[in-house]
Amino acid sequence: MAGELEVAGLHKAFGQLEVLRDLSFTVTPGRILGFLGRNGAGKTTTMRCIFGLLDPDAGTVRYEGRPLDRRIRRRFGYMPEERGLYPKMGVGAQLVHFGRLAGMGRREAQVAADAWLERLGLAQRRRDRLEQLSHGNQQRVQLAAALVHAPEVLVLDEPFSGLDPVGVGEMGEVLRAAAAQGATILFSSHQLDLVEGLCRDVAIINAGRVVEHGDLEAIRRRSPVRQLEVSVDGRPWQPEGIAVVRVGGERPHLLVPAEVPAEALLRQARAQGAITAFRYEPPSLADLFHEAVDAAPARSAPQGAVDLAPGALAGGAPW
Repeated sequence: MAGELEVAGLHKAFGQLEVLRDLSFTVTPGRILGFLGRNGAGKTTTMRCIFGLLDPDAGTVRYEGRPLDRRIRRRFGYMPEERGLYPKMGVGAQLVHFGRLAGMGRREAQVAADAWLERLGLAQRRRDRLEQLSHGNQQRVQLAAALVHAPEVLVLDEPFSGLDPVGVGEMGEVLRAAAAQGATILFSSHQLDLVEGLCRDVAIINAGRVVEHGDLEAIRRRSPVRQLEVSVDGRPWQPEGIAVVRVGGERPHLLVPAEVPAEALLRQARAQGAITAFRYEPPSLADLFHEAVDAAPARSAPQGAVDLAPGALAGGAPW
């Protein structure tokens, strides 16, 4: 059974640029934590500190309550965002090589390498050089290299980058299976829909600090806003007398204050016609992310809408 990974009070600066500022979070065994932030927020720097590739200026990283050393890190698997493999080396040979570096015997590493190549659909490519594979298949090999020694902790930097939908599904299943077996998993991604579907926990960082951390569903439930999508007579509908913010995305929706009951919204909508669609639920991870990092102002609301910050009622709502 894996243990808890704890990042405590990390500081890291490059000259005058502070990249990490008192960064702290924990990753729980058997759960997947999505590590989120804008470009340059400090995600990759944090991962490099976990693996000793960078030394923090202050703070510690502990596993099972102990500071990390080389022996402990051999129980970890790391998948960097940049390609960390040998382009001219055979796929199977380098998986064996990475298994050996992690302390496996040659026969054990060979069996594990073959098993992962079979599982990831690359058994027929085991003798090919890495550079002969597509980007997506190289990403699969990179994942196999992180997993070949059955690590207790997985740290993955943008593991879904460049994968087609089939590859995304395959990698997601691998991560779920590893978590079900008790692994401690941390991964970063800008694909928030994937994180929302995979992760029980999230840590959102902004400018080197954690601004949100914990169980994703609990964070969604305690949010002061709710997602609202309503169609009346087949057309989008917006309530009157309440502050709303329209947000972007493939499925635009309104954010309304959580204290406004769904029943009141239904009554108002029914007065306008037949309700053909209704959705009222806690905000998505994308909504939470934008709120946490103050990423960008909301889009302008449609004509006639009240465009105010979520959580503030606009002048005497009729409920």
